[in-house]
Amino acid sequence: MPSPSFHRHSLPMPRPPLVSSNANAAPFLLLPTNNNQQQQLRRMGDAAIATGVHGAEEEQEHIFRSRFPPVAVPDDVTVPEFVLAGAEAYADKTALVEAAPGGQSYTYGELAREVARFARALRSVGIRKGHVVVVALPNLAVYPVVSLGIMSAGAVFSGVNPRAVAAEIKKQVEDSEARLVVADAVAYDKVKDAGVPVIGIGDAARLPGAISWDELLAAADRTGAPAVALDPAQQSDLCALPYSSGTTGVSKGVMLSHRNLVSSLCSSMFAVGPEMVGQVVTLGLMPFFHIYGITGICCATLRHKGTVVVMDRFDLRAFLGALMTHRVMFAPVVPPVMLAMVKSPVADEFDLSGLALRSVMTAAAPLAPDLLAAFERKFPGVQVEEAYGLTEHSCITLTHAGGDEEEGPVQIAKKKSVGFILPNLEVKFVDPDTGRSLPKNTPGEICVRSHAVMQGYYRRKEETERTIDAAGWLHTGDVGYIDDDGDVFIVDRIKELIKYKGFQVAPAELEAILLSHPSVEDAAVFGLPDEEAGEVPASCVVRRRGAPESEADMMAYVAERVASYKKLRLLRFVDAIPKSVSGKILRRQLRDDFIKRANTAAA
Repeated sequence: MPSPSFHRHSLPMPRPPLVSSNANAAPFLLLPTNNNQQQQLRRMGDAAIATGVHGAEEEQEHIFRSRFPPVAVPDDVTVPEFVLAGAEAYADKTALVEAAPGGQSYTYGELAREVARFARALRSVGIRKGHVVVVALPNLAVYPVVSLGIMSAGAVFSGVNPRAVAAEIKKQVEDSEARLVVADAVAYDKVKDAGVPVIGIGDAARLPGAISWDELLAAADRTGAPAVALDPAQQSDLCALPYSSGTTGVSKGVMLSHRNLVSSLCSSMFAVGPEMVGQVVTLGLMPFFHIYGITGICCATLRHKGTVVVMDRFDLRAFLGALMTHRVMFAPVVPPVMLAMVKSPVADEFDLSGLALRSVMTAAAPLAPDLLAAFERKFPGVQVEEAYGLTEHSCITLTHAGGDEEEGPVQIAKKKSVGFILPNLEVKFVDPDTGRSLPKNTPGEICVRSHAVMQGYYRRKEETERTIDAAGWLHTGDVGYIDDDGDVFIVDRIKELIKYKGFQVAPAELEAILLSHPSVEDAAVFGLPDEEAGEVPASCVVRRRGAPESEADMMAYVAERVASYKKLRLLRFVDAIPKSVSGKILRRQLRDDFIKRANTAAA
């Protein structure tokens, strides 16, 4: 029987299970290629373009596919089944280990057992298919146990930043209609009054009133709750509800099914050969509550029986120590981490020749060309990959390297590109004004269609319909183009493009120029409203300590390198550039602060 302390936390009456409200996202629609529709498929470089005739009016539809053949996606497994398949053969191998000395670790045998135990525990307290469980944990080795256990129980995992303010966490708990929260001491004080029971992981004395993780699992073991859900999860069921700002800036629940995530993993891992199984050591620094952290790092590494070295926060000395101690081979990071690796004197404390690191991947923000060059000089044996993905597409959409070495050289996309299209995906570039698809080398809004496209935004039908059109295309809000070789380049986000007297100015372009200045440590560019021009480019810059340049000097440096309409009109030195946990610049915050200061000064 459960312990008395457990009984005090009876769960509220069941809410309706979470289900998809978007019919357009489910099918994977390919352009027909039969003669009746007069379609032909031709090759242009490495990118496939489908040309179709619609009705009486001939209209060329430019749809690009992967240079690689499609990959098979199993249609009868859930995410936990897919990720943990074959774990018994690696029962004694380390699956997860915390980088900090004395940190927790799990072997594959322990991981599979603990995931099943937590799934049983959730079922024993009334969690059923479609019920949401919010996870407010930092990066810990137990995190994948929690998330995969939730999915195994047929429930829906919804990660939240444990360092967000209490109001933000409560908003996600309420918006998702969560039944339960899992937290440790980092976030417990913020979630204890969120209105739902809390499972507390860690020292019970620091979590008064929480359901003890250890007691809950032990109680479920004693009661013998069934290991198999009474209503087993299907691949079409929802399994994750991450929150994303999408293209509107308002945080929304993104409904992802087991099929979405399994499809995404199959596409993104298409180049992982059998010789790599059990070999890769991946750094788990990116936040696990983010879709890339839990799917692109944890699930992808665990699927191929590698080891995830878990880090909660970035500290360069601890980071480099972890790379050395654990022989990390692959490190997904954000550009500021690469900047620290290149510029900080802390790196000189280490014998970097002993690194096992083979590649780093950055996906959250554009990588400045000068930073890339400096990184490659300091770490000549490390391959730098840029990727592109979004929560609404279950994670990675474009990648930088892939292929089978036995069938030919591994293909690597060009520098400054975010990569090529993954197998099983279709991509097109659309004129935002006319909706027409565009040919190669022509910037337009990136649209993607595949089995990995989300089911929709939770309880936001209109926003779902604005994001996923009737033909199943996900409109990303990002502007980019594809070149003759099938490599994709990102220009900027539609919402972030600055409109100066009718001209479009991409903040990322100006940021790259600023970052090329030796006295600039970081920079952000954004638009400010202007009565005459509509908007003017402005910037906040973190200047290297002791640098002599003035704000006017920095503006002149940019002006010498761009067309007149792209020149910065305002620039301010700041101590730091605010960024999200995934490394994206918070331009809206900078713009609002800039305007507020200007208004205060004018008063």
